Amino acid sequence: MNGIRKLSIPALAVLMLAACGSDNDNPDPIVTPPPPPPASTYLRVHHSVADAPDVNVLVDGNAALEGVPFGASSAVLELDEGSYSIQVDGILPDGSTATVIGPSDENLGDNLRYEIFAVGKVSDGSIAPLIFANQTTEVTDGNARVEVVHAAPDAPLVDVFVTAPGADLTAETAVTTLAFTDNSGQVEVPAGDYQVRITVAGEPATVVYDSGTLNLVDGADLVVAAITNTMTGSSPVMLQVANGEGAVIVPDVNAGADIRVVHASADAPAVDVTLNNAASPAIADLAFLEATGFVNLPAGDYLVDVAAAGGSPVVLDDVPLALATSDMLSIYAVGALGDSSLTLAAVSDMQRRITTEAQLQLVHASPSAGNVDIYVTASDNISNADPAFSDVPFNASALVSTGYVSLLPGDYVVTVTATGTKTAAIGPIPLTLEGGGIYTAAAVDATGGGLPPQLILLDDLAPPAQ
Repeated sequence: MNGIRKLSIPALAVLMLAACGSDNDNPDPIVTPPPPPPASTYLRVHHSVADAPDVNVLVDGNAALEGVPFGASSAVLELDEGSYSIQVDGILPDGSTATVIGPSDENLGDNLRYEIFAVGKVSDGSIAPLIFANQTTEVTDGNARVEVVHAAPDAPLVDVFVTAPGADLTAETAVTTLAFTDNSGQVEVPAGDYQVRITVAGEPATVVYDSGTLNLVDGADLVVAAITNTMTGSSPVMLQVANGEGAVIVPDVNAGADIRVVHASADAPAVDVTLNNAASPAIADLAFLEATGFVNLPAGDYLVDVAAAGGSPVVLDDVPLALATSDMLSIYAVGALGDSSLTLAAVSDMQRRITTEAQLQLVHASPSAGNVDIYVTASDNISNADPAFSDVPFNASALVSTGYVSLLPGDYVVTVTATGTKTAAIGPIPLTLEGGGIYTAAAVDATGGGLPPQLILLDDLAPPAQ
């Protein structure tokens, strides 16, 4: 039996061809057939760490995805099956990166779709990969396919219900019960309208998340992650729905909008603020330089009245305010009462804290200051510094904000000058900014109006007045 070899069919065919031509003085050359093409494997990456910055995803040391933000999912990527080194780097405010996951060697098999989640928290060092895989099969005609993942580190053991809209949960059975990092496996349901509700495990009456009505279309193949809620409302989670091309965020249907009111009109008295012509004000006796805390309101259309404290005279009457789900706004009473320029203007606020950076916003709400330059420097000497923001105008009806600027945690000095000058109109003001901090400062007129301007400090710079 020695000498018998097991040969593949292509190799046997080559030997037979060689034998047929063995009597020829010029035998045909032996041709080795090419190897079969490698099989495909598939992967998709999900950024589900609420306090992490944007990330780069590296495969074998090369950037496969760049600048992926929290709540995003990549498209499905196709690779040759095999072993790959996967690494996730967080992007710091100065453009440098820090590796937060890996490099980790992963063997990606034939005809499998791998879901690679970044989960946990940067703040406590628990960030880690969560990886699972499914066969790449077609969804049954007429159905949608859903897989649910618990990716919210602070949420408890939960039951997940997927029902007809409005169904009584006490008469329904949960499709799955999940702890953090668990997944349901793939479940097919007939295409149509559904309602996803998440409850504390074993307590169907304790709904902690409600999607409202969702339409699952024929052929949809979805991975739905419950992730930490960084938007409005009291729900601990929101949904990150990956559809193969990207992801959409679905907040709790009752999340509403968060608003606060900032009194930034230097010549106006303390004011009362009333919503929808109610009998009593929602906010009473709010003085210049004061701000309320954030208040959650249902999404919808409102009429806002502003009156001197006590209700008379009314200085702004039936100002329309449209609030959408997940709006987080500061409503500034800005301008001057004396020249009838007093108005209400909204500025969007930050909702998500990022452990690796401080986020600073500056708002120009000083009508007397004119256009300004804003410096954010390491010292109080701006003689050779360029402004971080140049020629920032005042606009009462559409307040100009710098937006949130990401900075490395540390000590900074903020100085505001008239545009084109180095003479400080505000500051220099030293600030210590911490990682995970959110900071807002609004430049307003001197008390009573005019110059010099001053700052209203909000968010982590100072506790808001109540």
